[in-house]
Amino acid sequence: MDALLEAERLTAEQRQTIAENPEELTGEQLDKLLLEEFKVTPFQLQVAKSRAFNLPPFNVARYKLHAGTFERVPEDFCLENRVLPVGEVGDLLLIAISNPFEVTLAQKIHEMTGKQVVRMLGRESDIRDKFKKDDSGPTDFADVVNAIGMEFGSDGEVGEDELTDEESGPIIDLANKIIEDAYYAGTSDIHVEPWELEVIVRYRIDGVCQEKLRLPGKVGPALIARLKIMCNLDIAERRMPQDGRIVFKQYTRKGLDVDLRVSTAPLNHGEGVVMRILDKQKSTLPMNALGFSPGNLVRYRESIEQPYGMILHCGPTGSGKSMTLYSALNEINAPDIVIRTAEDPIEYTLEGINQMQMHRQIGLTFATALRAFLRQDPDIILVGEIRDKETANIAVEAALTGHLLISTLHTNDAPSTVARLTDMGVEPFMISSSLVCVCAQRLMRRVCKQCRQPIEPEGRIKDILETAIGWSGQIYKANPTGCPKCNGSGYKGRVGIHELMTMSPELIDGINKEAETATLKKLAIAAGMQTLHQDSMLKVKEGISTIEEALSHVPPDMA
Repeated sequence: MDALLEAERLTAEQRQTIAENPEELTGEQLDKLLLEEFKVTPFQLQVAKSRAFNLPPFNVARYKLHAGTFERVPEDFCLENRVLPVGEVGDLLLIAISNPFEVTLAQKIHEMTGKQVVRMLGRESDIRDKFKKDDSGPTDFADVVNAIGMEFGSDGEVGEDELTDEESGPIIDLANKIIEDAYYAGTSDIHVEPWELEVIVRYRIDGVCQEKLRLPGKVGPALIARLKIMCNLDIAERRMPQDGRIVFKQYTRKGLDVDLRVSTAPLNHGEGVVMRILDKQKSTLPMNALGFSPGNLVRYRESIEQPYGMILHCGPTGSGKSMTLYSALNEINAPDIVIRTAEDPIEYTLEGINQMQMHRQIGLTFATALRAFLRQDPDIILVGEIRDKETANIAVEAALTGHLLISTLHTNDAPSTVARLTDMGVEPFMISSSLVCVCAQRLMRRVCKQCRQPIEPEGRIKDILETAIGWSGQIYKANPTGCPKCNGSGYKGRVGIHELMTMSPELIDGINKEAETATLKKLAIAAGMQTLHQDSMLKVKEGISTIEEALSHVPPDMA
């Protein structure tokens, strides 16, 4: 207190006033007293308080809220105690506080987060204002659309021509803001969809689409044109679908090193755009972070270390196949191994791996690339997808002639992959001779560990658990109202579930005899395969996800 009085050299009368009102030496009361009665400037007050309590000052007004702001410390706690997390460096958590007299807050936050807390002094009014308006939320988007002209227009209003010109400041800023906000929210895909009177922007977060923004219909053509300019597409061609790529680093000042895979399509009310966010920092993950059960991980690692044969991944679009393939290649990549990939498109560039982009217009297809690779002395070949008979046959031949071939197929589960290859014209004995393993996978949402609620399974849920994994005990459900960490959804992040079918003598014999898919599935289970349903139930047992989420992705196995 004495340091505070000395710092600004208050008069004796001013010191006496403060000394007689010690209860007012906190928060807004102290600020009001010094600002209004003693005419201290806000800057002087901030410096004085910082010196008095030996706390570094922090300008909260300049801080931008984002999706990760309240990931460590719940928003309700921050609002109640007038504090704000403003950064994280290693094991240090930077917290802006408004009341330096409250010395127990740091210990509470440390116990909550396990992080060492560094207190910084901010103005209470600035901290309170942050809870009135989230800088990353929909309100800020509305500001971009309705008031961004304040920064670009000379008269402070958004002109009609600014909303319809793809080169205008508001449209450029709007396109950048959509991508930046989507990245910070953890979005995988951005959908820009024209409706009759409006343009809707939706994000796919953890596999679920959420509406984020409604724009006036007149903004749509300029916004779409701007996005097409960013990926060097023909803005005059609006009748045919186009594909492109945005290298976003050259358009943003925030240093986001992300690319976007862009696809446009003519719809009934205009052109629509879907953008897949490719975060280069997340191009690969360690194998043990992909959701493999311990047993499946051991068997999969044994498969990718084979000198030759064919490894296939199957599942729908967005099931995490590419991530698993890239992670597998990254694990086995070494200077003494030659790896070639044929992809359409190349999503991530991997160091030490030679990748080829397909170009159908000039005849560069997967089959053409495979033929070329076989003449280039590769050890491992990755083919983005086996789509036709020609590619399937060349892939099998490559696997039979001393190469490890990895590719993907679109099938529902692992055993049905055999029937799919047979339909493409591959002989059963060729399949059994070349196939090393088939991995079917899905991605399901993780239940939020901060707010999940324990339940005891009853009735049908209990029967499903006991039938699948022979266990029934406490499981978790998602909190309907969620928490700040999961943005009120009850779920945070996703985890893979896998069905790994490796070859066994019985399975090889069944393939050669052209057994039905149901028979092959029973043989694979007898050889140790866990089905997708069983693996999803194990994730429920471990508290990673919920029974509702598991059943929404994979139905129970047929008896």
